[in-house]
Amino acid sequence: MADIATLTDLIEPEVKAEGLALVRVKMIGGTSDPTLQVMAERPDTRQLTLEDCSTLSRRLSDLLDRLEEEGKDPIEGAYRLEVSSPGIDRPLTRLADFDDWKGFEARINLAEKLEGRKVLTGDLIGTEGEAIRIDVPKIGEMQIPFSAVHNAKLVMTDKLIAATAPLDAEGADSIQVEGQD
Repeated sequence: MADIATLTDLIEPEVKAEGLALVRVKMIGGTSDPTLQVMAERPDTRQLTLEDCSTLSRRLSDLLDRLEEEGKDPIEGAYRLEVSSPGIDRPLTRLADFDDWKGFEARINLAEKLEGRKVLTGDLIGTEGEAIRIDVPKIGEMQIPFSAVHNAKLVMTDKLIAATAPLDAEGADSIQVEGQD
């Protein structure tokens, strides 16, 4: 349906122009509900505000609409655009993520079995060159080539929740309904 590398090359400069870092570009939803998912974050806070999402969404929509008008639409057919933060149990998509989140628990799915295992869960130790270091319970420290990772994400723990508390939760406990005061 769409070439993710091409989409990433188009999207990343737009994300950077907003002062954000691109975390992931992915097509989800299959053929019945295709959605272009773009995850980004502020490099200094590792978070994304609602205003950031809105601004980036408009910027990407304008880019994609312009490409479609020029006959250069990178995505065939109709789709939805979803711009979001990576969330608490964020995907780990860049080698640097494994250093940034060392000390936290992660689940790593490998493209092929390594030492008899395809899924590893444990505390991140960091990286060494192009390898990820992880402390797997009952096994100990393992080094995994970054190229062997199919996908990885942080595991929701109390420690992670405490470390990723929102910068500003003002208004989070109230709901406003349009047309009502």
